[in-house]
Amino acid sequence: MNENNNIQTHSDDEIDLIQLAKTLWEGRRTVIKTTLIFMAIGLFVAIFSEKEYTASCTIVPQSAEGGSKLGGSLGGLAAMAGINLGAMGAGSTISPTLYPKIVNSIPFQKELIQTAISVVGEEKKVTFEKYYEEIYKPSLFGYFKKYTLGLPGVIVKTIRGKASDKKNENSNDIISISIKEKELIKRLKSQLAIDYKEKDGYVVLSMRMPEAKAAAQMVQKAQILLQEAVTAFKIQKAEDQLDFVEERYAEKEKEAKVAQQRLAQFRDRNKNVSTATAQTEQECLMAEYNLVYGVYSELAKQLETQKIQVKEDTPVFTIIEPVVVPIEKSKPRRAIILVFWTIVGGLAGVVKVSSTKLIVALKIRWAKSE
Repeated sequence: MNENNNIQTHSDDEIDLIQLAKTLWEGRRTVIKTTLIFMAIGLFVAIFSEKEYTASCTIVPQSAEGGSKLGGSLGGLAAMAGINLGAMGAGSTISPTLYPKIVNSIPFQKELIQTAISVVGEEKKVTFEKYYEEIYKPSLFGYFKKYTLGLPGVIVKTIRGKASDKKNENSNDIISISIKEKELIKRLKSQLAIDYKEKDGYVVLSMRMPEAKAAAQMVQKAQILLQEAVTAFKIQKAEDQLDFVEERYAEKEKEAKVAQQRLAQFRDRNKNVSTATAQTEQECLMAEYNLVYGVYSELAKQLETQKIQVKEDTPVFTIIEPVVVPIEKSKPRRAIILVFWTIVGGLAGVVKVSSTKLIVALKIRWAKSE
């Protein structure tokens, strides 16, 4: 019985496949027509999509130092003296995982939109801001996209009206941006990308623009600004460490002088005394002096080290792949676009033919049931 059912099911499947093939053959004109329509759409998108060039650079950040120079013997002596130097043991550089936060920050973006770039047809360099406000013109597909998919946004902006472009100048401590700057920053964030490869330990900065040389110039400027930001943090932390060491050095210098004075006075008062009590007290004073003087000596060494660290100008990045002006366009990938739309058109044609046949079959069945 089960074998008969299996044979029957297998036969039904073969019949369904044959019927489907017949349906598609009968509706082949519809499938071909739909595919050609979608191919035409794909060709339009491929030809009139805006061209883009992508420039990039690969950098390796300096790893944070495994241990602070305030560690070792100084850390042990400081702990014995009641000074906590644990906070000074942290690395003196920003973690690369925070680089995207820096790049996407408002001060960074505001400075980056003022980057001077070379544009084809312009004798002098123009800023990123001026390029997108006065020179840049979207492609035909860009206009089409703006007034179809982007039409709701255009309507909303029209309803809201033109907002004031004045900045709030009430406080010098608060950063403010204009409406134009907000739009430019939004555009810049969509074009500038930073990717930290944690496993391999390197960072990739990339920029997409309609102009090849401009894209390279923007990436180079972003790399410089990022290095300046990380370097400024490193120097600031070194200066903070220097201030901390100077304070501790001044404290221990006074304590060392006091301990030295107490030991000298005790020796002057007990020149001819050889009792055990006197020797014990002298040993205690000597141990106290040695402890304080040990910390004082280490702090003196660290003070000189920190002064050098504040002044030294070491790069925080190693460039392993510098910025190069791209030759080939990164977008649009016309062949891929055309193939994609052709496949979509073919599937749409198959669905259309199958659904039409199914609807007809359902109508016939419904009529017979009545």
